[in-house]
Amino acid sequence: MKKVAFKTLGCRLNQYETDALASQFQAKDYQLVPFDESADVYVINSCTVTHQSDHKSRNFINQANRRNKDSVLVVTGCMANNAKEELESREEINYVVENDQKTSVFSLVEAHFNGEIIHPSKLNSDLFSYGSTDKGFHTRSMIKIQDGCDNFCTFCIIPSVRGRAVSRPIRDILTNIREVIEQGAKEIVITGVNIGRYEFEGYKFDDVVEQILNLDGDFRLRISSIEPDGFGDKFLGLLNHPKMTPHLHLCLQSGSESILLQMRRMYTVKRFKEIVNKVRSINPNFNITTDIIIGFPNEQEADFLATCNAIRELNFGHVHTFKYSIRKGTRAERMPEQVDERIKTKRSEILRNLSDEIKSNYRNSFIGKYQTVLVEKTNGEIGNGYGEHYIPVRFTGENIQKNKFYKIKITNIEDGSDPILTGEMI
Repeated sequence: MKKVAFKTLGCRLNQYETDALASQFQAKDYQLVPFDESADVYVINSCTVTHQSDHKSRNFINQANRRNKDSVLVVTGCMANNAKEELESREEINYVVENDQKTSVFSLVEAHFNGEIIHPSKLNSDLFSYGSTDKGFHTRSMIKIQDGCDNFCTFCIIPSVRGRAVSRPIRDILTNIREVIEQGAKEIVITGVNIGRYEFEGYKFDDVVEQILNLDGDFRLRISSIEPDGFGDKFLGLLNHPKMTPHLHLCLQSGSESILLQMRRMYTVKRFKEIVNKVRSINPNFNITTDIIIGFPNEQEADFLATCNAIRELNFGHVHTFKYSIRKGTRAERMPEQVDERIKTKRSEILRNLSDEIKSNYRNSFIGKYQTVLVEKTNGEIGNGYGEHYIPVRFTGENIQKNKFYKIKITNIEDGSDPILTGEMI
């Protein structure tokens, strides 16, 4: 039995695609092993959204090469698009596979072991033929409904490495979801690059969500990262559906109106706050998490303070902070008034401390309340998983089983960088 190891960097879309690839390999009798163990195949699903992402990807390439020099090393993902020539020049990398050919990684590896060397450019281009993720890394089943982006934010390289926006046929989405529900999936996660801009033969994003919610089965639906401009009144009305989880990752990026304008974001801070207030009017405990970019060109102290004030006002469940990183070919690369790295570091520390504070406050508000937890790990007496608000929960009970729902009364919280709610099964 051959062994395959994966390393995934970056977004949930990459996580989904790795899950699907892992399922393909396992279905063909490959053994899935940790990345730090010896393997016949290493697949690195890379990210290139920041310089730090590139650095991490290169480090994992080096690690895979040191572990087993006779293995097949495949590098795919966004760095494979953005730094293709550099990666192809490295002798230790067998194949560099761009995003639109990622679905064929298994076929490429199988051909290699059969003595047939195929250049990745000869592979079929297909963004959606990954199949189900029943043998992947997560109990939640991610479903890709869209790829690419047409927004062209001034800081973002994603349209260059993922391409223009493309939507998956709705009938294929629903078929895929029915399959994973029949295989036992209890939580469906919709993912893509810009899912709010889904459009296929007259169907919009809220139409897809509505049809998924109307499917039969014991499951709940979670929405991955979504842009504020993807919201409509119909979608807001669906947030109260019993199968919909009360959590959204809604990307703010900055609390300054002038910085959002320079970023070429498709909304204002005012509009963002209106959306959050509407969501919280449906459910006051609704968990809204977000991304913030620190040190965008010409970010003044007043802009940074506006961001801090917005975070306090909106009471996010978590804030993921990024230091702005110049990406070649973007408009922001040519902007004057680049912010000094020392200022970025200082502001990042302030924002991380603020994020930890509001995260702790938000999670403490659940003590004495109930969560429906989907178990991901258990030894039978202790269960670990996520509640419907996408907060980690650990609880005690008897005969606890993986991939089942349990209603838990939250009694305490374990402090730390990612506080875990604790409780008892009722």
